[in-house]
Amino acid sequence: MKNISRIKKWGCALLVLGFLSLASQALQAEEKKTEPPRAGTITRIVVIPFQAVMPEDGSSSVRCPICGSINPGGSVVSGAESVLEEMFTDKLRELNTVEIIPSDKTEKIYHQVSSGSAKLSLTEKALKVGNELHADVLAVGFVYRYRERVGYAYSTEHPASVAFEIHLISVKDGTTLWRGAFDKTQRSLTENVYEVFSFVKGGAKWVTASQLTKLGVDEVFRTFSGFGP
Repeated sequence: MKNISRIKKWGCALLVLGFLSLASQALQAEEKKTEPPRAGTITRIVVIPFQAVMPEDGSSSVRCPICGSINPGGSVVSGAESVLEEMFTDKLRELNTVEIIPSDKTEKIYHQVSSGSAKLSLTEKALKVGNELHADVLAVGFVYRYRERVGYAYSTEHPASVAFEIHLISVKDGTTLWRGAFDKTQRSLTENVYEVFSFVKGGAKWVTASQLTKLGVDEVFRTFSGFGP
């Protein structure tokens, strides 16, 4: 009888172990079904803090720190670079295949790289930040002119004027994947009958520099075709 009792106990134990094993396998299978898509199809983007670049020595033009292009410059109000950066980052967030690395991480690493690598070019610093954060693409932007409107929506002494340039750069090889440039001073239809963009899209009103920047970001982003093959 004792042997029979032991056999029953072992049988029960084996049944329990078998059940636990099946339950574990089922749970693992369910986890595989519900896990999020692999990050291989997601483009990780690091947005390097946008910068203001203003003319020096009485010049009216500026040179792009990335590609060397010459652009019309002017005065830039404080904080304009942050306005452009936020607007462009919002456009990137609309892409469902993009992961934007948090700005606090980017700013921390960028500060460390900049303070410890003074002799590096901006491109080299940016690529170093991208590698540190395991990014696929860098977004780098510059404000060349950001002049606020003087006046009101329906009457102005001086219209808003904005110029900027944005690059998307491959961290892997440093090549430019996309470049968007914008240079606009709002004109009324009586000044230029072809000036439909900034006046009609501005609601037939004199827009602010921020509104003109938003129109510009929307315009240049239409030329971006994505990160796919």
